[in-house]
Amino acid sequence: MHPVAIAGTLSPWEPAVFSLVIYGILILILVAALFFIASWLGEKKSNPEKSRPYESGIIPTGTARLHYPIPFFLVAVFFLIFDVEGAFIFSWGISCKGLGWPGWLQISFFIIMLLIGLVYIWQKGGLDWGPTRTRD
Repeated sequence: MHPVAIAGTLSPWEPAVFSLVIYGILILILVAALFFIASWLGEKKSNPEKSRPYESGIIPTGTARLHYPIPFFLVAVFFLIFDVEGAFIFSWGISCKGLGWPGWLQISFFIIMLLIGLVYIWQKGGLDWGPTRTRD
C-alpha cells in the first residue's frame, strides 16, 4: 500500500505533500508580488468623482432602503428550494442503479415531502401573488 494512503503516516517530506507546500508558498509569493506592484505602479489621484458610489452604470439617487414586494423574496426562496431539490434528484438519478430499492424509497419519500410542502404553501396562499383584499 502506498504510504500516503495509510492514515497517520504523512510526512512533510513525502513528494506529494512537499510539492503541494512548495506550490502554496509560490502562489502566496506571486500574489503578494502582484499586490505590491499594483499598489506601487497604480495612480493615487483622488477626486469626488472617484469616491462616488456607482452601480451598473447608474448614479444612485435617493435612499438605498427600497421596499421590495414579498413575491420578490418568494421567488428567491422557491429558487433555492427547487435548486437544492434538483441537485438531490439529479445526484440520485446518476447513482440509482447502485442504490437499488432502498434508494428509490428514500428519494420517493423526499419527493412526497416536497409535494406536501408545496400543497401546504399553496393552501396558505404563498403562490397567490396578485393583490388580495384579505389574508388568512
